[in-house]
Amino acid sequence: MKLLKRCSSIGCLLTVGLFLLICSALGPRAFAVQNAESAGVQDLLYQAREEAVGLDRDADQMEALVRSDIDWQTHADYLESVKTHVNRLASLIDKLQAEREDASPWQQQTIDRVVPMLREIAANTSNAINHLNENHVRPVSGDYPTWLRANAETSHELAELISDTIHYGQTRARLEKLAGELQINPPELKSR
Repeated sequence: MKLLKRCSSIGCLLTVGLFLLICSALGPRAFAVQNAESAGVQDLLYQAREEAVGLDRDADQMEALVRSDIDWQTHADYLESVKTHVNRLASLIDKLQAEREDASPWQQQTIDRVVPMLREIAANTSNAINHLNENHVRPVSGDYPTWLRANAETSHELAELISDTIHYGQTRARLEKLAGELQINPPELKSR
């Protein structure tokens, strides 16, 4: 019985050793597919960035309107534009979540981070619209300015996060391409 246990332990060690030998012989390039970014996700991120930049611009404009003497209808027009960007982004985020399993680790992390940001912006936008519908005056009262300020800040963070993720993927791809051209194994890059 002891001999059988010893043999199975030796067999286990041999199996682990063989696995490690094969992994080291294959090198990191054999596992690069696992960390490669998904082109479909990258395309959706480009589209999301365009919407996020438009949202960011409109949210900044909304915040600036609070400091000026502009009528409520102008506010309503800008809120409608913000709402349109939020709805388009929500549609893109739904597509990104559907593609999440094919995404690289850094793309997955971005998908996970943008969802609560977009929810916050949507909630603030809904609150601002409801406030405006109830108060057809110059809207500077109550929490209205707070919602607009929060939207401006979160929209900026959202646009920056998506842009940084795209830039990171582009930089990583260039590094891997150069490493391939030089026929070297690049150092492992930590996923964001």
